[in-house]
Amino acid sequence: MKDEKQPFIGHLEELRRRLVICAIAIGIGFVISYIFSKQLFSLLILPLTKVLPAESSLIFTSLPEMFIAYIKVALIAAIILAIPIIFYELWMFLAPALYQREKRYLIPFVSFSSILFVAGSLFGYLVVFPYGFQFFLSFATEDIQALPSVKQYFSFAIRLLLAFGLVFELPVVAFFMTKIGLINPESMKRFRKFAILCSFILSAILTPPDVATQIMMALPLIVLYEVSIIISKGAHRKKRE
Repeated sequence: MKDEKQPFIGHLEELRRRLVICAIAIGIGFVISYIFSKQLFSLLILPLTKVLPAESSLIFTSLPEMFIAYIKVALIAAIILAIPIIFYELWMFLAPALYQREKRYLIPFVSFSSILFVAGSLFGYLVVFPYGFQFFLSFATEDIQALPSVKQYFSFAIRLLLAFGLVFELPVVAFFMTKIGLINPESMKRFRKFAILCSFILSAILTPPDVATQIMMALPLIVLYEVSIIISKGAHRKKRE
């Protein structure tokens, strides 16, 4: 019994060490990001301020709201800066369970995971935000004016950015699940109709309750799924060889 506990305790210690390294990386990124927190927040609200009427602006309704918003912006920026280190530590934690030939995928895993996460966030920021905000503001009338608050906007924007960043990880997930034998191209093809349905359901959960924004997330998900099938084919063929 004691011998069985030792590996488990060792894994917990290893996990703790990896989490500490991630926390240190995020902490360093936070210090750097907070210096530029005002500029980062101005950049974050830019898609909204571009479509707001000339006489409108964001408001904050409690005294510490802007201070907290700057801290949150700095924290999110720190996490994004630390993404390569976080993926690296995740890989190194899982590495002991991998075969030697599979460990050589470290650099591609870290690189592509980081690139796809940033690409997904940028897609949300550059493509979805402008159309989504224009749609919401279209309900304003002469008698009803939009007065978005800092707190509400920040919560809404960050949720979307993180959602798009995560869903863009699908090709990487498909590649490694194929490598370890959990899926294959044929099973992904059979699952295609259900995957399309799941794309719209997931979009409805992650995005605001408007059809335009949901479609803007669902369509990239469907395209990413098709790309994942192609990637799975290549991974499956190499695995058989």
